Amino acid sequence: MSGTVSVVVPVFNAAAVIAETIASVERQTYTDWELLLIDDGSADGSADIIKEHVSAKVRLLKNDHKKGAAGARNTGIEAAAGRYIAFIDADDLWAEDKLEKQIAFMDEKGAAFSFTGYEFADANGAGLGRVVRVPGEITYSMALKNTTIFTSTVMFDTEKIGKDEIMMPYVKSEDTATWWKVLKTVRGYGLDENLTMYRRAGVSLSSDKVEAVRRIWNLYRNVEHLGLIYSMYCFCFWAVRAVARRI
Repeated sequence: MSGTVSVVVPVFNAAAVIAETIASVERQTYTDWELLLIDDGSADGSADIIKEHVSAKVRLLKNDHKKGAAGARNTGIEAAAGRYIAFIDADDLWAEDKLEKQIAFMDEKGAAFSFTGYEFADANGAGLGRVVRVPGEITYSMALKNTTIFTSTVMFDTEKIGKDEIMMPYVKSEDTATWWKVLKTVRGYGLDENLTMYRRAGVSLSSDKVEAVRRIWNLYRNVEHLGLIYSMYCFCFWAVRAVARRI
């Protein structure tokens, strides 16, 4: 088990939480990592907080203009020097052995693309007991009906899949669009352990659900160009599973 992990974090107005996220990476039992924090035009002092943590392993990158989550992650992917590329959002947290377990899992499976289970958390990062289980394997056709892959759990092995293949498109739900793109060429492997805390603070559940419906439908019809009937078929499975993850 060897290889540097480049951890990519898009940052936009995350001053209240970014230090905790940085600390959760710094505590990893797998110590061969670099942390790339991409400030995407924050106006709340996020960059100043990051500067306090800059070291040989922690880097602050700045986009010259606001590019959104996709553009920020793409900046990180381009700058990544590691064999592995992992993502964590600026308000999420990792278990201390997340990288160690995931890399061992990828070595065992010979995986180019992996993801893990996770738990919903409150504004303070405390788990709410709602753990999302993930399948051991997932294909493109399966993923169209099950968007269980959460960005802060994803890792790629760039010896098996090129950086250009994991660059994110500039569409809403760019992360899901990226997983679907990748899954057209490789199989995804899920480590069914709760290794990430996903904060959901400050989100209106009703508006969030409406927006999620709009985004998934746009991906089906305008990004994947699926037919109307097949889109409706996939949507029904997606809706049931999306609700189940929140119960």
